[in-house]
Amino acid sequence: MLDKGFWGHGDPVGRPLFGGAFGWPLMVARASAVTRNISTMAAFARRHGLALAPHGKTTMAPTLMNAQLAAGAWGISVATAHQARVCREYAVPRVLIANQLLDPAALAWAAAETDAGFALHFQVDSTEGVAAAAATAGERPLPVLVEMGYTGGRTGCRTLPAARAVAEAVATSPRLALAGVTGYEGGLPDAPAVAAFLDLLRAATIELSDLLPPSVLVSAGGSAWFDVVAERLPGDWLPGHQVVPLLRSGAYVTHDDGYYRDRTPFRRLPGEGTLDAALEVWAQVISTPEPGLAIAGLGKRDAPFDEGLPVPLAIRRPSGEVVPADGLRVTRLMDQHAFLTVEGAAVTPGDLVRFGISHPCTAFDKWRAIPLVDESNVVVDVVRTYF
Repeated sequence: MLDKGFWGHGDPVGRPLFGGAFGWPLMVARASAVTRNISTMAAFARRHGLALAPHGKTTMAPTLMNAQLAAGAWGISVATAHQARVCREYAVPRVLIANQLLDPAALAWAAAETDAGFALHFQVDSTEGVAAAAATAGERPLPVLVEMGYTGGRTGCRTLPAARAVAEAVATSPRLALAGVTGYEGGLPDAPAVAAFLDLLRAATIELSDLLPPSVLVSAGGSAWFDVVAERLPGDWLPGHQVVPLLRSGAYVTHDDGYYRDRTPFRRLPGEGTLDAALEVWAQVISTPEPGLAIAGLGKRDAPFDEGLPVPLAIRRPSGEVVPADGLRVTRLMDQHAFLTVEGAAVTPGDLVRFGISHPCTAFDKWRAIPLVDESNVVVDVVRTYF
């Protein structure tokens, strides 16, 4: 096995993390935290009348997607046709591509898989996108959702008339089926802005109700505002139709020690649950070249840095002693090196540091294989990713 961080040959399951089967740096996932997070979010969705389609782009790990499905998820969301292909290969029964799909090859694949029984949905926000989909559809109609957006945001119709034009173009094509309305609120600055956008999503759904089927998907929800989604989308607000409010949050499965630790809606929802950081990167101190500075063998190739730097959590001595990483702080990452300020902590070359990460969506793509460990640091499974 030539995966990064894996030294041993054969099956690593049942082997200790610090017994020589692994090298450093190494990203691991805590099995207990993953299990709790999946259970917590599934329970939240049930309590609030939400269907859950967690965003698979966070992990691209079939092991974790299947665990989410087993906990009751409606399906899996993805961002690209390739990600949908991975889901199809690993028997995910229902997928929402939360994005536009215009490439002829991807659309031909989507049509063929839909004809074969795959439940695949994707988004449209232009008549050009509708025409591209209609030109390549197969025998069964392709289910699509009209996407709403906001000024300065990414994709999505900006106005109700624009949404109407797209929906009518779908309705005139026998090769497409209008399944609902969707949007993404994650780039908005605060709860009032998110609420206003979700109200626009509802208004668009009402505007298009004469073109929509009896059961209507209305989808939204990143990982920072799912509490507002839970307030705005469920309920009996579309006469003559059943609304299926579909939440797409994905980062919850492993959470983090940075970006989402500070932004999770559970901080605003006392009693609704908590999420636990499940990902950690272990790296070795390789140099202490001057007072107040330590260099660890951890870099941009190993840990996310787009939404905050890794967070030192603990120090493990070669003897096996583990102490808090108080006084250590990452100030800079290079490709394979982390710069740490040392204030009051004692570290020497050879020590291991356990780092929490910030932003799981750019952590998983750096690792093809991730040991899943129990509380005794014994490997219970290996999570494989397919980016």
